[in-house]
Amino acid sequence: MLVLAILTLLVWLGLIGLHGRFWQAGPILRPIPGSARTDWPMVSVVIPARDEAESIAACIASLLAQDYPGPSRIVLVDDGSSDGTGDIARALAPGSDRLVVLSGAPRPEGWSGKLWAVAQGVAEARRLDIGDAGFFLLCDADITHAPTHIATLVDKALRDGLDQVSEMVELNCASAAERTLVPAFVFFFQLLYPFAQVNDPRSRTAAAAGGTVLIRRTALDRIGGIESLRGALIDDVTLATRVKRSGGKIWLGHSMLAKSIRPYPQPVDVWRMVARTAYVQLRFSPLLLLGTVLGMVLVWIAPLLTLLAGHGAARWIGGAAWLMSTGSFVPTLRRFRLSPAWALLLPGIALFYTLATLGSAIDHHRGRGVVWKRRAYAGAPGGNKDVTAA
Repeated sequence: MLVLAILTLLVWLGLIGLHGRFWQAGPILRPIPGSARTDWPMVSVVIPARDEAESIAACIASLLAQDYPGPSRIVLVDDGSSDGTGDIARALAPGSDRLVVLSGAPRPEGWSGKLWAVAQGVAEARRLDIGDAGFFLLCDADITHAPTHIATLVDKALRDGLDQVSEMVELNCASAAERTLVPAFVFFFQLLYPFAQVNDPRSRTAAAAGGTVLIRRTALDRIGGIESLRGALIDDVTLATRVKRSGGKIWLGHSMLAKSIRPYPQPVDVWRMVARTAYVQLRFSPLLLLGTVLGMVLVWIAPLLTLLAGHGAARWIGGAAWLMSTGSFVPTLRRFRLSPAWALLLPGIALFYTLATLGSAIDHHRGRGVVWKRRAYAGAPGGNKDVTAA
């Protein structure tokens, strides 16, 4: 028990001091107070949408209401929706050239469904607005945007010479399941991809949050376009990795101007969201899965275990590790406007995410995959297919 306590403390000392300050609240993209800029470039907003009838109207309305000083256009690709998503979107701006709604073509072999929709949207945007200047804004159909959002993103990219700007949008945190699990989802993401390392050109760490990704047209061309990502199931991180490795500068932070309106009312909803890509993140490797499970136990469970079951020095050392692990979660809780007392649940929350990751692996090895919006993700690139199940 003493050896375990010392090991957990050493791990936590390393995480707190040497792992990109992941525990801090993180960089926040704040609204610009006003800009004298006159060279606002073209922004083409590309939205892949599949069965988003509940959110698409709010998303598109918020984009049509942008106070962006430059030219912009919205291209929505209806990716085989069965709930009238495309028709709802078309009714929002009939006859306007600012909104184009495409009916997506059947997905070719080897493409993930979302990226095939994005590729069609990007191709249509290029057809309508010829040239290399400007940006694509790739965003999800369940995001609402404050009026200054696009201008703030573009200003950040131009001011800092960035090829890609991405944000972790504000997530729903209303239901008991969301308050318990969603802040930890963001916290674990920051642990996996420390924002300070992502934003450091000298670091190989790269990541993005798929809710909003602003990317220069030239940067997308440099990596071979959306086609170069076509089989990726974790498309946002793959895109950021390609851009950074091509020599591009990227930035990832938290948003004050974009909010997800997708609810996760029950724990099972969060479980499905995690299980969809957890084993993909581990490259379908049983060894990486084993390492992840052991790591989660060592980092989150062992400190509490040594505190409660240890004696003497083991208890004191384990208690110090537990305080560090619990305290590291507090800045994230504050950003979600939650009491620091929620940090006491972190070992149980970590166990939930560990079990969801194991469930993802079990589904893969049983050949069941995960069904998300009537599309089954069997695991390997090209292995996802459309299904009729809800």
